[in-house]
Amino acid sequence: MKSIKILAVAALCTLAFSCNKKEENKVDQTQGLDYAQASAISDSLATQEAVNPDDAALVKEAQSKPLTTIAFSETDHSFGDIKKGEKVEHIYEVTNTGTNPLIISNVKPGCGCTVPDYTKEPILPGKKGKITLHFDSTNFDGTVHKAADVFVNVEKAPVKLTFSANVLP
Repeated sequence: MKSIKILAVAALCTLAFSCNKKEENKVDQTQGLDYAQASAISDSLATQEAVNPDDAALVKEAQSKPLTTIAFSETDHSFGDIKKGEKVEHIYEVTNTGTNPLIISNVKPGCGCTVPDYTKEPILPGKKGKITLHFDSTNFDGTVHKAADVFVNVEKAPVKLTFSANVLP
């Protein structure tokens, strides 16, 4: 029984500290699949990873502000073919479609290969802001699907932004 507990702890540690390996496994699981199938796998993995007490605190913080509504120019982007090691970015435009100021309290990417940048000041009703996701393809090969959770003061937070790329050697 003791050895099972030790193995479980070792497995959890390995999962916690293996971002690149985890991402490689995601790539392997989506190789040869069509977009819908690959997206379903990526979403399932992202949902499993989102069970985190820190995320619950971020949602609570975002929803503690008066709620509003949001519209995105898009929530999914494809970079298409990019070269291994290339650093790319995409800007997701957000519009406050509600009556209260929109506050982006945090943007949490699924991995360290993705770095967010976003409008920090409140976005007034009818105004626009932006969320930029920067992706470093250095540690990837083939089709890659990434996601970032956006914690905002809307009813159904977090909002998920996704992108994909085909990393060529």
